[in-house]
Amino acid sequence: MIRALVFDFDGLILDTESALIRAYADVHASHGVPFDEAEFLRSVGHADYAFDPWHAFEKRTDRVALETARRERNRLHDLALPVLPGVVALFDAAQARALPIALASNSPHPHCERHLARLGLLNRFSFLACREDVPSPKPEPDLYKLVLNRFGLRGHEAIAFEDSFTGSLAATRAHLHTVVCPGPSTAHHDFTHASLRVDSLATLTLDGLISRFAPTPPATHPAQ
Repeated sequence: MIRALVFDFDGLILDTESALIRAYADVHASHGVPFDEAEFLRSVGHADYAFDPWHAFEKRTDRVALETARRERNRLHDLALPVLPGVVALFDAAQARALPIALASNSPHPHCERHLARLGLLNRFSFLACREDVPSPKPEPDLYKLVLNRFGLRGHEAIAFEDSFTGSLAATRAHLHTVVCPGPSTAHHDFTHASLRVDSLATLTLDGLISRFAPTPPATHPAQ
């Protein structure tokens, strides 16, 4: 039986990844420096990926000023982001079934909580597991194991919703049913390990997911 839903945040509830890319591109463009979006995309969803977003600038460039400008552009783009389709409907369906909802994010608490509070979604969550709460971020299963322990569940009793290879691998390693809904920044990722891939969470119903992931009852045979 499914007893909880666990959501990633960036790219799954809000497309903050695309907003971040636009912010970097804005700052590059304002200085007349080309932005290598393809290279940047390789870092999306990876907490420990060594990538220098300002490598195209001259070494003497004030990187503190660049980052300050990026943060301001990022803030403006973030404020315009809508909740991605299907998220609130799944929240509503979980609430109707009295299923707890958790967050499992490689981002820190202030980032996630600020956005969720702004959108009026913070009180939808029974538990928030963020990057600083575990020894190792995704793709290690620590965040998901923390959620399962908090709820007293086994992996097969929860559904994880992710948008990246790293996140979906973490959920799979913790033995959750894993639904992936990639965005523009992660559509190229490998999701062959996931339970289900969809183009939009709006195509799903909680009843359908619960039926899909319900254990198959043993076959019965008529008495001889």
